[in-house]
Amino acid sequence: MRVDVPVAAGAGVVWIGSELLKPQLAPSKCHWCEGNGVDDAVRGALRWRNTTAADAASGVIGFGLAPAGALGMLALVENHDDALHRWPTDAVLVLEAATIAADVNQLVKFGVGRERPFVHALPESEKGAVAHPSDNNLSFYSGHTNWVFALAASSGTVATLRGYRWAPWVWGGGLTVAFTTGYLRIAADRHYFTDVIVGAALGSAFGFAIPYLFHSPRRDPTAPTFGFVPTQGGGMLVAQWLQ
Repeated sequence: MRVDVPVAAGAGVVWIGSELLKPQLAPSKCHWCEGNGVDDAVRGALRWRNTTAADAASGVIGFGLAPAGALGMLALVENHDDALHRWPTDAVLVLEAATIAADVNQLVKFGVGRERPFVHALPESEKGAVAHPSDNNLSFYSGHTNWVFALAASSGTVATLRGYRWAPWVWGGGLTVAFTTGYLRIAADRHYFTDVIVGAALGSAFGFAIPYLFHSPRRDPTAPTFGFVPTQGGGMLVAQWLQ
C-alpha cells in the first residue's frame, strides 16, 4: 500500500490535469474523420432520438453509479466474510487500476484524434459551435466505457483473489453497469461501436492485470516444491522444503 496510494493519487491528478488542459491538448482537427460500415450500421440502429438524455444517463451511471457500486459491492461481500477491515486497501487497488486505465485512454484520445459521430454529422460551419468543441475529436476510444469496465474488472479481480464467497456478484453487478454504459455512449451518439468495444477491452485488461500481476497471493515459501532430477538410466522425484 505504500506504493499503491501514491500511484493511485498520482494517476488521478494526471487525469484531472488532462481534463483541465483539454482545450490545449486535444486536436483541433480530426486525424481520423470517417466511420466505417459496421460503425455506421450500429450507430443507425442504437442511436436514440433524444441523444441528450442518453448522454446524461451515461454520465450519471458511469461516474456515479459505477464507482459507488464497485466499492459498495466490495464492502458488502467483505462484510459477509467478516473482512470489512480490508475495504480501504481493496478500494485503493480498484481506483489505482481504473485511474491508470483512464490516463492511458486520455493519451490515446489526444493522439488518435477521431471525430465523434454526432460531430461528423454536422455541417463544417457548425462543428465549432457545439457546447464543448475541445471534445469534438476525442471519440477513440470511449473513456466512459474504459472507466466502467476497469472498475468492474478490478473490483471483481480483487474479490476473486481475496476468495470472497460473493465475488461472482461483484463481477455480475459491475459488468451489468459497464455494458449499460457502453450501450448508452452509442445511444448518445458520442461514440462509435468500435470506440466502445476497444474501451471495454482495454478497461477490462487494465482492471484485471494491475491487481492480478501486482497483488495476487504469493506462494507460501515454506510449502514443499517438487522436481524431477535425471539420473543415469532413469530419474527420481525429489521434494524440498524452504525454511
